[in-house]
Amino acid sequence: MEIVGYMFAFAIGILLSLLGGGGSILMVPVLVYIFQLEPQFATAYSLLIVGISSLVGAISYFKKGLSSLKTALFFSFPSFVMVFLMRKFVVPAIPDIVFNTENFVMHKNTLTMSCFAILMVIASYSMIKKQKKLAENIESIRKRINYPVIFLEGLIVGSLTGFVGVGGGFLIVPVLTLFLNLPMKMAVGTSLMIIAINSCFGFLGDLGKFSIDWQFIFTFLSFTLFGVFTGTNLSTHINNQHLKPVFGWMTLILGLGILMKEIVF
Repeated sequence: MEIVGYMFAFAIGILLSLLGGGGSILMVPVLVYIFQLEPQFATAYSLLIVGISSLVGAISYFKKGLSSLKTALFFSFPSFVMVFLMRKFVVPAIPDIVFNTENFVMHKNTLTMSCFAILMVIASYSMIKKQKKLAENIESIRKRINYPVIFLEGLIVGSLTGFVGVGGGFLIVPVLTLFLNLPMKMAVGTSLMIIAINSCFGFLGDLGKFSIDWQFIFTFLSFTLFGVFTGTNLSTHINNQHLKPVFGWMTLILGLGILMKEIVF
C-alpha cells in the first residue's frame, strides 16, 4: 500500500502545480486511509508537505510573471493568522468525544474527517462548474483588485485551512478567478504563494505537540516535489480548464465516500 500512497504523492504534486491547489485535498485522505496516520498527524504533515511543494511551484510561476505578489501577501495576512490560531489553540481544544447519543458517538477524528469530506464536496462544485471566459490583460486586472474581498476571503480560507489541514487552493483559485477576474494561470501562481505561506504558518502552530516522523515526511515530500516539477513542465501543454472538471468529479466521489465511511458505517 505504501507504493500506492507514494504514487498518489506524485499525482498530488502534478495537480497542485497545474491547478494551484486541488491536489492537496487528496493529501489528508492518503495519509489517513493509506498510511494509517491519525487525522491530527495527517493534517499537520499535510500542511508542511503542501507548504513546501507550493513554495517550489510558486517560485516557478513568479519567474514567469504569472503571479501577483501584492495580492498574495494581502490575502495571506488574515489567512495565515487564522490558520495559526486554529492549529495552535482551537483544534487542540476540541475534546476527543465531541458529543454522543444512545446510538452515535462523534469523536474528534470523525468530526475532522467529516468536515473534510463536506469541504471536498463543496470544492468539487467550483471545479466542475464551467467558468466564464476571463480577461487576460494582467496589468489592467492588477489595477482593479478588490482588496476588502480578498481580506474577508482570507479570514474564511484561513479558518477552514487551519481546521482540516489542507492548503486551501481549491477555495483560493475560485476566489481569484471569479471575484478578482484573474486569468487562470495567474490565479494558479498567486494561489501557490498563498498556500505556501498559510501552510507553513499552520505547521508552526503544531510544533511541539507531538513527535514528527521526519524521514516519512522527506520521502513523501520527494515524490510530491517530483510531481510539482513534472506538472510545471506539463502546464504549457495541458489546458487546466479541461483538467478541473475531471478532478472535480473525482473529488466529489471521494468526498461522498469519506462522508459515508465516517458517519454511516
